Amino acid sequence: MRLLSVNTGRVQPLQIQGRRILSAIGKQPVSGPVAVGTMGLDGDEQADPTVHGGPAKAIYAYPTEHLPFWKTQRREAGVSLFDEDLPPGFMGENLSFEGLLEHAVWIGDELHFPGCVLRVTAPREPCFKFAAVMGLPRAGRLMMDALCCGFYLSVVRPGTIEAGQTFRLHPGPRGLSVAQAFGAKRAKHRD
Repeated sequence: MRLLSVNTGRVQPLQIQGRRILSAIGKQPVSGPVAVGTMGLDGDEQADPTVHGGPAKAIYAYPTEHLPFWKTQRREAGVSLFDEDLPPGFMGENLSFEGLLEHAVWIGDELHFPGCVLRVTAPREPCFKFAAVMGLPRAGRLMMDALCCGFYLSVVRPGTIEAGQTFRLHPGPRGLSVAQAFGAKRAKHRD
């Protein structure tokens, strides 16, 4: 399991259907070590801490294995004219990594990086801002159907984190995988 990119963003105005909304979904890769505190990464902001941010959702992680799916969805919908790759941070994620998918990580598992420890707390629930940035009105439904949500992390041991690092998974209580938790939310939304 390897961390490919560390991404941060500032709150900025976002135009969605003629409305001006504040969002920090536009994350950009940063180089070098990044400080990790109990509320997240140094230099990162959240516009609405009731849904993103706070101690339980301090950091959002996303597996890059899902990016080809999104690339295809965008191309088929005519959103992307070329066969370009999606850049790190495009999903709004703070950590872009490879080697750990939602069905293999459980709520309560810990990710041990050389300079910090993070705990898996919840799957991401897609919002209207995500759909707007993707250019796909059905992006939230697509994420739910494909169970490719990524997950939120709390900070167990603050420190630093840097792109290129490997990390280890330390199992938690193993009650519910991220995919199972997200699947349960999906079922609830369909009822």
